[in-house]
Amino acid sequence: MKILRSERWSAVLLLIAAILGLVLANLSFGPALVELKTAHIDIPWLGLDLSVGHWISDGLLAIFFFIVAVELKRELVIGELNSLSKALLPAIAAVGGVLVPALIYVGFTLGTDTVDGWPIPTATDIAFALGVLAVFGRFIPTRVRVFLLALAVLDDLIAILIIAFFFTNDANLAFIGLAAITIALFGAFSRMLKPRSAWVLARRPQLPIMLVLWVLAALSWYFIYQSGVHATIAGVALGFVMARRPGGRAVHGLEPYSNGIILPLFALSAAMVPVPQVRPSDLDPAFWGILVGLPVGKIVGIMLIGGIGTFFARKRTGARLTLGDLAMVGTLGGIGFTVSLLMNELAFAGNVDVANEGTLAVLLGSGIAIVLSGIAVTVRSNQYRRKGAAGGPGGPFSR
Repeated sequence: MKILRSERWSAVLLLIAAILGLVLANLSFGPALVELKTAHIDIPWLGLDLSVGHWISDGLLAIFFFIVAVELKRELVIGELNSLSKALLPAIAAVGGVLVPALIYVGFTLGTDTVDGWPIPTATDIAFALGVLAVFGRFIPTRVRVFLLALAVLDDLIAILIIAFFFTNDANLAFIGLAAITIALFGAFSRMLKPRSAWVLARRPQLPIMLVLWVLAALSWYFIYQSGVHATIAGVALGFVMARRPGGRAVHGLEPYSNGIILPLFALSAAMVPVPQVRPSDLDPAFWGILVGLPVGKIVGIMLIGGIGTFFARKRTGARLTLGDLAMVGTLGGIGFTVSLLMNELAFAGNVDVANEGTLAVLLGSGIAIVLSGIAVTVRSNQYRRKGAAGGPGGPFSR
């Protein structure tokens, strides 16, 4: 289990799963696999009718978003985003890393039917970005790692809001109300597992409470799904309302399954698309908007807006990030992967051909960002190593 908690190995598994999915889909038996992915597994008496692919992206991926929400809450309460001064600079950079890729995408697709796919290149895969940093950034100082973590967490928050507001159609208020009740109950019951709660201090068994939490979580997911809001938002809501200590324990228990099964399975499924047999000039503008928006848009947005933010925030917050740091973080931010693949599915749900092209663009754009970030992190790490060896500021343990 320990290896599946590693940022490095989770990133490697994701990459292998995506490559495997793309390769399998383009072999002789590829069409059969794609057909299997689109086969429906329905539960009529519950009103659930989902394909295999959607059971993965709408169902299992909710667990990943639960983990993201618990970690985001922790950062907002006791972590690196627990004050305005700490959150200011990464928030400014995160906004730049969303706006510029979106504008690049719109520049390619303006006046076309696929312009609504603008959220696709705005996401950052926090697990992948931290994995690349862990592999190549041995001497990167703590303050830069913290900045990347804060930026990626805020980027995830923006992605969650985009999914909630831009990919929701005809919301059913009755089911939203039922979801709100079960989510509130989930939060209340989770507090019974806090270390100093009356239930725990009385040495009562925790298993009954855990079973109630699982039932409430399943009901919350079901009500959110039936409401018309994307079902992964249930995971986000549950993560935000869960008490912090039991939430941390839940993340610890779920993380190996998320890293080792859920995310690779989603990457395998999402990447299982046939390579379009068309000339580059015949590809939809959305393909080019994503391909350029991810690696280029993130670098430009984070460097430009983050650099302006650093200039004005330096006196107030003591920020010591340089343009070199921001450029490195920008290359890491271009790794959209998991969340970008999900947004691509949502944006082009009614257009299979464009969705397939979008998937390829996400994989290629993220692949370019992985290569660029590997180089940038290695170069920057070596620079900090030399500074540390010379006794200058910015050594490996600099904060």
